[in-house]
Amino acid sequence: DGLDLVVTIGGTGLSPRDVTAETTRAVIEKQAAGISTALLVQGLRSTPRAMLSSAAAGVRGQTLIINLPGSESAVRESLLVLLEVLPHAREMIHGQPH
Repeated sequence: DGLDLVVTIGGTGLSPRDVTAETTRAVIEKQAAGISTALLVQGLRSTPRAMLSSAAAGVRGQTLIINLPGSESAVRESLLVLLEVLPHAREMIHGQPH
């Protein structure tokens, strides 16, 4: 409650212990598939291994939840993509005019 953004790092791969995306999908009320897609596209620019990630993004209440891959470089690249849209996403989630 009261958080605008929750970002997780790691746990988005294919190993048995990677359950971050599944857990996120279980708690969100609305998917933000465009965010997940943008992060995937950005990752694929760096490595074909990005297609093995299953990160999720969505909204629960008025909180945006975004999963990032676990590698340090992937986190940096993902944040560069996200920083431009996060303020607008927050406004939308809070019902503010565009």
